[in-house]
Amino acid sequence: MSRLVTHGDSAPSSVNRYLLPHEHQVIMVRRHPAVLLRPIAEVFGGLIIAGVISTWLGNQNAGGGIFVVWWAWLLILIRFVWKLAEWSVDYFVVTSKRMLLTTGLITRKVAMMPLTKVTDMSFQRSLIGRMLGYGEFILESAGQDQALSTVTYIPYPETLYLEVCQMLFPNANDSDD
Repeated sequence: MSRLVTHGDSAPSSVNRYLLPHEHQVIMVRRHPAVLLRPIAEVFGGLIIAGVISTWLGNQNAGGGIFVVWWAWLLILIRFVWKLAEWSVDYFVVTSKRMLLTTGLITRKVAMMPLTKVTDMSFQRSLIGRMLGYGEFILESAGQDQALSTVTYIPYPETLYLEVCQMLFPNANDSDD
């Protein structure tokens, strides 16, 4: 089985600390960069709006207003940098025993579902997801609410789906014997 990991064979310390001694990492991916499309659009949209407003206020000789406009854009830029930093530490991990989704930069959240509890798994892709190469996993367990039920912005979802299904149902290919 090929392994889908982002940093060689070892998980970064932000993920490794949540792995149990008796489990090994099989798949590890970051969420697709498309998760950053909205913050990027906000930064560029804000830049255009700030430029237009600055030009208009410059013609009105309102120097203080220009200062406020650019500070507002700077706040939007800082928010984008924060979202980028969060994305850089968010991982979807499948180990030999469970699936984990680690999120958050300051407040760390780890959602988990044991592989033995997964009764159904599917993925869906929107039109934009198909164009950009991401999808969403939907995980179900036997009538129980789990901390991990959906994972959005998963890169190459078909490949991940097949690899995870192979782990969940290892003898599925041997049914012809």
